[in-house]
Amino acid sequence: MVLNIDRRSLVLGGGLGLGALLLSAGGGLAAQLLGATGFTHNVASGEPGPDSMLLWTRYAPATGDNTLRLEAEVALDPDFTKVVSGGSVRTGAYRDWTAKITVDGLKPGTVYWYRFIAPDGGKSPVGRTKTLPVGDIARFGLGVFSCSNLPNGWFNAYGHAAGRSDLDLWLHVGDYIYEYGPASIREGDLAAGRVLEPAHEILAVADYRLRYACYRADPDLQRLHQRAPMIAFWDDHESANDSWEGGAQNHQPATEGDWNVRRAAAMQVYREWMPVSDEPWKAYPIGTLATLYRTESRLLGRTKQADIGSAFRAENPDAALKAFRDGAWRDPSATMLGSAQESWLGHELKRNARSTAWQMVGMGTIIGRTVMPQDAVDWLRPDASPGRVNGYRNNIRAAKLGLPMWMDRWDGYPAARSRLLKAAQQADADLVMLAGDSHNAWAFSLSEGGQPVGVEFAGQAVTSGGAEGDFAADPRIVAQGFMAANPELKWADTSQRGYMMIDITLRRVMGEWLFLQTIKARDTALAGSHRMHVERGRRALAG
Repeated sequence: MVLNIDRRSLVLGGGLGLGALLLSAGGGLAAQLLGATGFTHNVASGEPGPDSMLLWTRYAPATGDNTLRLEAEVALDPDFTKVVSGGSVRTGAYRDWTAKITVDGLKPGTVYWYRFIAPDGGKSPVGRTKTLPVGDIARFGLGVFSCSNLPNGWFNAYGHAAGRSDLDLWLHVGDYIYEYGPASIREGDLAAGRVLEPAHEILAVADYRLRYACYRADPDLQRLHQRAPMIAFWDDHESANDSWEGGAQNHQPATEGDWNVRRAAAMQVYREWMPVSDEPWKAYPIGTLATLYRTESRLLGRTKQADIGSAFRAENPDAALKAFRDGAWRDPSATMLGSAQESWLGHELKRNARSTAWQMVGMGTIIGRTVMPQDAVDWLRPDASPGRVNGYRNNIRAAKLGLPMWMDRWDGYPAARSRLLKAAQQADADLVMLAGDSHNAWAFSLSEGGQPVGVEFAGQAVTSGGAEGDFAADPRIVAQGFMAANPELKWADTSQRGYMMIDITLRRVMGEWLFLQTIKARDTALAGSHRMHVERGRRALAG
């Protein structure tokens, strides 16, 4: 594992000693991460605008200083002969020596190079970034990632994307880290050489900081951040599984303390270690082509997921499921975004649909409707546990009444889902949803009230295991079964890892799912890809 970046970038970065950046794969990893000094984790950029950019780095001094000042330089060339912007930023142990600064005075649609300079004159690696365009442009390329569980495999999706020249911006739609300890990963799913720190579930500020330090030591993730700006937002695993405003499935107050303390720790460290602002949600104009929206659907406004489990345990499950469907599931007070964000997004869609061709909403969880196919039990592995089999049977039973597989997704909040899609219809928006979370690849043509609304490109995980962990059946049979059971679903892949490439032009948006040959070794070779697109004004997928 490499704490900084490859040899070529180290030369650009000012000759940092490569030997000082190498980490062993043994038990000393945590000590080396915590004890590293200098520019320990390369650079990153985010929150792009037409004339501004947020820059990030981490610099840990070798002395006992409490605070220090870094200088940032922005240039039109990687040799910094044409410096055009910069500034000073202060950091210290109080923010884990991470530093963020927003620089202004930049030109739209322009590639810039940036670096940080330490008090002793040492220089960080050099980063490349690009401002958002204004006016009419021919195309824009967006790379979309989600669900990167480090012990599961190598971040080959990041490495492949970082080597491309046709992508302008990264969008990470959540689960950038996972809170679990190594014991939560089945032995057969662990990838050789992937060492996780701390070696337990993370709960406190120090835990979350060490986990980010471990993830951000990955060379492919560093390279991704170094090559282009990223718009990022959290989903649940940046705090705890299936989180909501008041708790999480993977948080037990009796043994793990106050949820509000853990939630605050997770939010604080995310904002320290990621190239993000503290704004909870935001819109980014991409010339006249599109408006891209960063949303928050986990920790600030989401209400608790509806509890379908009690219906399955009832004396008369079918009657209980009907009561649940007509009551708790349809409760209009249930929300993913909260009323303030719902209102903001509705107004933004209406305003921006007049000036930009596409309204592209980044979301942590999938909005397409998905019920369990009736023959899903037949696909299970022969060694599936009785509990797993019973879970699938319960979901099949619920599907007969129109109830979804997962209450944690948008179709677990049907009233809120309807409000969002109706807002897009009222805005006359060409809506494109971009999501992750499920670990598998899906393509939906969305509808509301029997009318088309837009499309959803839902991406597969970078490394996290998907439905293939449960199924012995051919993935093509599984995909066909899901499509037959779900009218909105137009294509699926339930077995491969990778990322999405979204190509935006005035007339159409093309989504491409790219699949890596492996995640068990560091290798960026592709196993294949699949493309689908939506034409302007059609609001349904083709291809």
